[in-house]
Amino acid sequence: SKQFQQPSKQENGSWLIPGQRPKTSAQKVVLPVKLPHFNVPENLQSSVLDATELTDVVPQLSQELSFPNYSRRMSTLLYLEEIQMQMDIREFDMNRVCLHPVGEFLALTVPGLAEGRPSVLIGDQIILSSPEDPEGPRYVGYVHELTATEVYLKFSPEFHSRYGGQDYNVQFTFSRTPLRRCHQSVSLAVQLLGSPVLFPEHINLKKPQAILETLASTEQSCTSDRSRKYNPATPSNKNQAVHPESPMIKYSIQDARSKLQPASGKHTGFFNPRLNDKQKSAVERILLGQARPIPYVIFGPPGTGKTITVVEAILQVLHRIPSSRILACTPSNSAADLIAERLHSSGQVTQTEMVRLNAFQRSTDSLPESILKYCRFSEDLQMISRFRVIVCTCTMAGSLYGLGLSAGHITHVFVDECGQATEPECLIPVGLVSGADGQIVLAGDPKQLGPIVMSPFARMYGLELTFLERLMMRRPYLRSMALFADDGGFDPLVVTMLIENYRSHPSILELSSRLFYYGQLQPMADPELTHKLATWQELPMPDFPVVFHGIRGEDVREVNSPSWFNPGETVQVVRYLQGVLKEGVSPDDVGIITPYRKQVEKIRLMIDRLLLPEVKVGSVEEFQGQERQVIIISTVRSNEKLISFDVRHSLGFLSNPKRFNVALTRAQALLIIVGNPVVLRQDQNWNLLINYCVDNGGYTGCQLPRVPVKGSDDEKTSEDGLPRENMHV
Repeated sequence: SKQFQQPSKQENGSWLIPGQRPKTSAQKVVLPVKLPHFNVPENLQSSVLDATELTDVVPQLSQELSFPNYSRRMSTLLYLEEIQMQMDIREFDMNRVCLHPVGEFLALTVPGLAEGRPSVLIGDQIILSSPEDPEGPRYVGYVHELTATEVYLKFSPEFHSRYGGQDYNVQFTFSRTPLRRCHQSVSLAVQLLGSPVLFPEHINLKKPQAILETLASTEQSCTSDRSRKYNPATPSNKNQAVHPESPMIKYSIQDARSKLQPASGKHTGFFNPRLNDKQKSAVERILLGQARPIPYVIFGPPGTGKTITVVEAILQVLHRIPSSRILACTPSNSAADLIAERLHSSGQVTQTEMVRLNAFQRSTDSLPESILKYCRFSEDLQMISRFRVIVCTCTMAGSLYGLGLSAGHITHVFVDECGQATEPECLIPVGLVSGADGQIVLAGDPKQLGPIVMSPFARMYGLELTFLERLMMRRPYLRSMALFADDGGFDPLVVTMLIENYRSHPSILELSSRLFYYGQLQPMADPELTHKLATWQELPMPDFPVVFHGIRGEDVREVNSPSWFNPGETVQVVRYLQGVLKEGVSPDDVGIITPYRKQVEKIRLMIDRLLLPEVKVGSVEEFQGQERQVIIISTVRSNEKLISFDVRHSLGFLSNPKRFNVALTRAQALLIIVGNPVVLRQDQNWNLLINYCVDNGGYTGCQLPRVPVKGSDDEKTSEDGLPRENMHV
């Protein structure tokens, strides 16, 4: 196929001269089913730009999401996000810049490239136009290679031959393919998945898809006091409203719930012998698949071994259901690599069974060595579809739609970290599973950070609400201690909540467990690691490794910067860093979390100036899914007058319970928070954290202000004295 397209005339009369694509993308296979363009409707675009009422253009936005309005509403949210992305990328336009030749390429220096500002990928287009002649031809350069500061581009041969160092204006673009795949999944979801998967109302029991005798040990099938305690077939269950009314079915549902006794730990059938009872129970429930096609949820709070459970379930399905074909997806490449690595290290999959499918833009340098032999790129799709386990990102799974696979080709879809994907993105792999008999497994944590959505309109109308979170609000998934006390309040036919935390010191875990996880998390991490700093001399209270250091500092902004920093907090954070490094903690085991880019910059600068070793400093988002022995948090905001603006705009940590939860649950042995208690006390969760530290002797620093009296004269106060907009349900 050609590496060059023909020049095309634009609406304004100027010509667009295409450049040379990277080789891999030029060798695209022609697939049987084409991906439609899904161009943004003009009336929606102008409505956003003119700030007219969006619900006049799309009335579905004012309605609650439902099966009839599903496709229209979801596709509108995707269009709104794309409009915002188009507006945001203009911020990186560069005027009058010069390129320089590097071998066969023309190189462009891009400040901010290393931080992903702008985010540029191989295969992206960068458009040049003449500053002197805005109506003149525009030249498209394709990105062939990237360094930390430069992009290497190829334009048309004619442009290369006559380029002599002239200045050009530069415009960045982004690939629409991920958005188009999301649109496709939404447009097909209604017919492929139907109401039972998108809006589950009740469980229709199915015959188990695997026999578990070999998994369970003989002692387990015997009834013991312990198994009776776990047996949910009690009279209180009998009137379960979420199930069909037929008494025979009702009985079999109770029977299905009670059949599995808690794992005794003596199973011989598990590939990973170190799984705990809850993890084993999740694997067994997935193997039985009695509630399919409605999704099975592995609810995995921080540090509870969610991915290990997913990997075991994939291996069990692979080995115990010979007709199975499995698609395992995650929102990011790094998380997909982790699943492939874990499957590989289990020793239970071969190169002929598993494939790690990558986009052509991905460089092999970024692939972990252990999985290189499983890696294929998107040119080999026909062959890839024949593997029994396909591991890829959610958006990459969209390429499989192009093959026109027969219904039933993929039997099981696992989406790990699905709480970090938007619903349309999550539906890309989910839509590939075979209708009524296929099985969908979603693993994630609805209490942690969701996907990053740029458009305020898309956020307002629900694109931030993930498929996982929305499902957990539907009847079959609702928590009921009255009905499912022995299963943590969740129906074991559709949810397993993992509760054993292998990360944090009990004192670090306690508040998060209480606030977000019904007080059920159990600290199971190795005390040799978690209690390492319990006697550190700088702790206000020995054996309580949670410190809140109060500073009534000053938050400032530099001219021309929207980002805040706080010099007083910077100094205190770096002091604590010096203290833990002196204690023998490795720099790799320390993380510093702060919500503002400018504060990140100032902390890094001070670390450099003091010649301290480099440690990771970043936002909460950059630490999600990670852990460190020591976490130091700088909250930055200190201006007590501006705080209501901050809360309303969800800047910083304030008013975002998910961000608060993630920040608190990264630390293994020591958690230090540096902040202004007056400001932070205006938020319910931060107030509870400060009180928790005070009650346990972990507070130090400035004198604490008096706690506001309940029902104070603030008109925004709710009955319990908490600002309404901060209330966490």
